[in-house]
Amino acid sequence: MIPSGNWSYPTAIKFGPGRIADLPQACADAGITRPMLITDRGLANMPITQATLDILDAAGLGRAMFAEVDTNPSDINLAAGIEAYKAGGHDGVVAFGGGSGLDLAKMVAFMHGQTRPVWDFEDIGDWWTRANADVIHPIVAVPTTAGTGSEVGRASVITNSQTHVKKIIFHPKVLPAVVICDPELTVGMPKFITAGTGLDAFAHCVEAFSSPHYHPMSQGIALEGMRLVIENLPRAYATPDDLEARMNMMSAAMMGATAFQKGLGAIHAMSHPVGAIFDTHHGTTNAVCMLPVLALNAPMIKDRFDQAAGYLGIDGGFDGFRAFVQRFNDGFDIPHKLTGLGASEERLDEMVAMALTDPSCGGNPITLTAENLRALYETVL
Repeated sequence: MIPSGNWSYPTAIKFGPGRIADLPQACADAGITRPMLITDRGLANMPITQATLDILDAAGLGRAMFAEVDTNPSDINLAAGIEAYKAGGHDGVVAFGGGSGLDLAKMVAFMHGQTRPVWDFEDIGDWWTRANADVIHPIVAVPTTAGTGSEVGRASVITNSQTHVKKIIFHPKVLPAVVICDPELTVGMPKFITAGTGLDAFAHCVEAFSSPHYHPMSQGIALEGMRLVIENLPRAYATPDDLEARMNMMSAAMMGATAFQKGLGAIHAMSHPVGAIFDTHHGTTNAVCMLPVLALNAPMIKDRFDQAAGYLGIDGGFDGFRAFVQRFNDGFDIPHKLTGLGASEERLDEMVAMALTDPSCGGNPITLTAENLRALYETVL
């Protein structure tokens, strides 16, 4: 039997098969009477999206939708979303989809009433205090993938269309008021998306577990998140309608996003520039970058992975874990090099410079420099 539950960590979560039926009540709980559903282009005409709009419409909440969202959402998408949101007189957002749709939706709810540009709220120091918190509208998040965990995050990643740099925009009130996690919504994902998003959750857990910062709660969540991915992603990939595996992957995605409050590291610092420049899938890019980063960080993380490996069902401690990661990636046809995702060496200098300024650098166990980042990129290019 697949369990259901009502959770409140880190926010209110309605979890279990069929819980999409609770969407009208979730909107009511969040104080939303005129929602706009925001998703990406690929999901706009999918049956799960139309069925969700039907649920909203039947409850008297309309069926407004905005879907002009790129794979890596940009400030151009954001401006268009805000325009549509204001024109419709909406008072809240239903963030629906994978990381791109969720991130853009959260930013529309955040930015529609702000007077400063979005880049003024980058996740640096206390920049979030620049925002007018009183005009941030509520968000109900409905993930349809199991990867980014953006449904329980207080930030979004937005690409600057002029500089092609990804920026993390943060505010505590960007955390959705209610999350609906219904594993039935993830059953129709293409296999490469199931793999890429699942490996994104895995990268979040691995980097949070590796981070040198003190956060025992996140450390424990990251460890269990890794176990859930290891045991359930192959099942979800091989048997798309395995609801138990899908359920556990949705849990792992939320756990990864919760755990990386402890910090991310070089995997994400490398991945963000590649995605911004070459429009690669974020989770798949993380998977390609993971092995050399583990090697770089080995002096600082070997002992903790020696202890964790047994719990994860992996023999050989840290070295066994590294070997497992390669086999795990191979099982999902992940390329060994970034060139397999369409990246090239011609913009290496630009990628190194962008990675050095990425906020994820601060959570890496080994201090990142232009030299070691260049060496990492050369390994995976």
